[in-house]
Amino acid sequence: MANSPAVQGEMKKNSSRTPQTIAAVDLGSNSFHLIVARLHNGEVRVLDRLREMVRLGGGLDSKRHISPEVQRRALECLTRFGERLAGLPSEAVRVVGTNTLRSARNAEPLIEAMEAKLGHPIEIISGMEEARLIYLGVAHSLAADGRRRLVMDIGGGSTELIIGKGFEPICMQSIYLGCVSLTRTRFRDGRITRKAVKRALLDVRMELEPVVGKFRRHGWERPIGASGTIRAVDKVIRAAGWERDGITLRALQRLKEALLDAGDIGNLSRLPGLSQERAPVFPGGVMVLLGTFEALGIERMEVSDGALREGLLYELVGRIREEDIRSRSIDELVQRYRLDREHATQVRKEVLGLLSQVASSWGLEGKIWRQLLGWAAQIHEIGLSIAHGQHHKHGAYIAEYSDLAGFSRREQKLLATLIRAHRRKFPIASFQELPKSDRLPAKRLAILLRLAVLLHRSRSGETVPQLKLKAKGGCLRLRLSPDWLEQHPLTCSDLEQEADYLAAADVRLTGNYADIRAAE
Repeated sequence: MANSPAVQGEMKKNSSRTPQTIAAVDLGSNSFHLIVARLHNGEVRVLDRLREMVRLGGGLDSKRHISPEVQRRALECLTRFGERLAGLPSEAVRVVGTNTLRSARNAEPLIEAMEAKLGHPIEIISGMEEARLIYLGVAHSLAADGRRRLVMDIGGGSTELIIGKGFEPICMQSIYLGCVSLTRTRFRDGRITRKAVKRALLDVRMELEPVVGKFRRHGWERPIGASGTIRAVDKVIRAAGWERDGITLRALQRLKEALLDAGDIGNLSRLPGLSQERAPVFPGGVMVLLGTFEALGIERMEVSDGALREGLLYELVGRIREEDIRSRSIDELVQRYRLDREHATQVRKEVLGLLSQVASSWGLEGKIWRQLLGWAAQIHEIGLSIAHGQHHKHGAYIAEYSDLAGFSRREQKLLATLIRAHRRKFPIASFQELPKSDRLPAKRLAILLRLAVLLHRSRSGETVPQLKLKAKGGCLRLRLSPDWLEQHPLTCSDLEQEADYLAAADVRLTGNYADIRAAE
């Protein structure tokens, strides 16, 4: 996994603060993958790869619950992964869950158990974020040639399609069909018939119909396939002698006939080059690939070694080097919604100053809390783009449901909750919707954001002098310059009202602003 000279130079320059060993874990709907790498002289060198066929998506019942047997299989796998990750610091590991963990109704308790086995938090990412990371992994595995690429990745529960150039995706789409889900739907009884194949291909065409026009308009010059299903198809085609260089439409049509000749999933072990563990979900994967070739008019596709886990590694290196794509996503929101940058900067500076005073006593010392609070301050007024009334609610919706590159679903939910809670009555119910481990930290971050927004409500741009904040449990003591308070009677009134709002959240706010009011 060689890097460009520019990337290597940046890595060398920042080597003193970069962990020597990093790891990424991809919890897919079909397979779980672990990749461990070492940063050496500006290069990412893979040390170890582990892969297990857990078939998480295959364990979903009609109510979208993951079966106990599959849960057990997942936890046993992650016990082994956790042993390999032992000793690595949290900033050196990134773990993501995809389609099945996005959609399963009983995912939350399972995720908690999985995190305990791994010893690291799990991020559930959206289909669009999955697509972006896949493209990043593929792009880093290829030599730059200036051509526009179409990248395809068939997972267990979803398929990602991305058009991009260099390291930048241009157009992305995630469709809800994968090798596991389509095999379960159309080949549930194991029989491979012409009727089942026809229906499976029709399913693929129907899913792709809304995006075909958009992808054709963007255009591409170099189709590339990634991950297990496409690599498995490539191996079978090569072993059969149908093609020597990539996957072609003609070879896929021959493969379809070979599946029909086999007649049953149990007979697929006869196919040359097909592993026994891949066979149970192979028909669905072939149909997704063939249907996409036909819908988009693809004649030939090359196969890449890079995929989601490699994209995670390079994304992780970027975060370690303080080049976080999430910050760019926030900046793009600020620009798109024409937010008041000067005011947001003042609020951000103030709230991070408040955080530094109470981080230790309130258990908010983790880097992620500082990042989320800073980002929330930058876009806390984003809801004004819809309407002034209830703009904190509008802003929360935008933050939670926008496609924000780099953010996990959990991070977007936290960001949305902070924005929702930055003004007016304290929304206790919003915090109850968060995972238990996030509720108290999020509530405390929201209180700090509320105070920073309140102190800069006048939008004068002036600093707040001699500000001191102390926290102990559910008590906050705020001290401000008496002279400044004398000149800002409205702020004193706002702080008194804020004390009433926070009382509903079981937080007691006191301070010398009350002394000023009492003396009036």
